[in-house]
Amino acid sequence: QVQLVESGGGLVQAGGSLRLSCAASGRTFSRYAMAWFRQAPGKEREFVAAISWSGGSTWSGGSTAYADSVKGRFTISRGNAKNTVYLQMNSLKPEDTAVYYCANKVGVVTSNRWEYEYWGQGTQVTVSS
Repeated sequence: QVQLVESGGGLVQAGGSLRLSCAASGRTFSRYAMAWFRQAPGKEREFVAAISWSGGSTWSGGSTAYADSVKGRFTISRGNAKNTVYLQMNSLKPEDTAVYYCANKVGVVTSNRWEYEYWGQGTQVTVSS
């Protein structure tokens, strides 16, 4: 069983920045991908960004993927601990308002939410105009 806990959400003005964190605990994987999705009221949950883990005891690179709507504004990265991932969100827009979820899966990066096995409880991000 894997537990994912997000933090860092809040209220910010348009053009501002927020940094989301996701800490994973429980079963560890030799190779896994972690991703951020978001869901606005009345909309489907959508992919935001993902990062793969190349395995081993130290970070040795991995692939990332971003939704077109956040490219150039959001950056996904890992923490010093293997089981932590961040989402740095810059130049935020009102349309970025949503609940942001962290997700985890074994294997490679994908934007398909149905392939992710574990999900956090979500953290609210609200961008005011």
